[in-house]
Amino acid sequence: MALEEKRPPVTPMMIEEEAALRNGSRGLPPGPWAEAAGPRPRTTERHIAVHKRLVLGFAVSILALLAVTMIAVLLSVRFEECGTAADGPPRAGGNGSLSGAARQPPGAGQPPGRPEEEARGGEAAEEEEEEEEEEEWQRRRELPPWARPRLPRHLRPLHYNLMLSAFMENFTFSGEVNVQLEVRNASRYIVLHAHRMHIEAVRVAEDKLAGGVRVARTFFYPQTQVFVVVLNRSLEVQRSYNLKIIYNALIENELLGFFRSSYVLHGERR
Repeated sequence: MALEEKRPPVTPMMIEEEAALRNGSRGLPPGPWAEAAGPRPRTTERHIAVHKRLVLGFAVSILALLAVTMIAVLLSVRFEECGTAADGPPRAGGNGSLSGAARQPPGAGQPPGRPEEEARGGEAAEEEEEEEEEEEWQRRRELPPWARPRLPRHLRPLHYNLMLSAFMENFTFSGEVNVQLEVRNASRYIVLHAHRMHIEAVRVAEDKLAGGVRVARTFFYPQTQVFVVVLNRSLEVQRSYNLKIIYNALIENELLGFFRSSYVLHGERR
């Protein structure tokens, strides 16, 4: 007599578990827990397209910002160049003060059609001459007289005659000085202290009666605050010469040279 296998009775719970296994809910009964544990849907193509558009828009905005910044920088540089060319301050003399020619309107005192390159070429030639002279002194292994801390002793001043005219409306002044010089050692250089002034004219004459000595060129040497007169020939020893200089400058508002000051008396500035 064959034995019959005993099977457990089928319950409603067992039916639900079997259905859950078939639906892929990992054996969880149907309900909110099964839905939470179930596989999530993948990102759709629509979401991918939206993301691409956002990235593309961000990149385009960055490029536009960079382009606008570059254009603004170029325009500002161009504006500064134009402003410097149009309204730049005139070139000062050896002292930083405005020269008489600088105070005149553009083109005044110059023949029509004269290019500005001629003046620049003259300045370049003077600089080259200064460099050549300094190189010559270097070959001699000596400092040029204008680069020394003290004035050279080949000339001795005997007498000064000074005239000044002050203009208080614009705080400027003009001056003329005549210096009688005695030559101790022959030299073609006259070196004297000068700072922050514009030299209008320089003349050198022998004993005020003999013919003048031609001036080759003049220049300032700011390192030692001197003004140098270069002559075409050397001054003769034991002779007397007259040096005449006409100049103008600012009446400074600091304790330097010919300066201005003020004080208050009874509430009034004087």
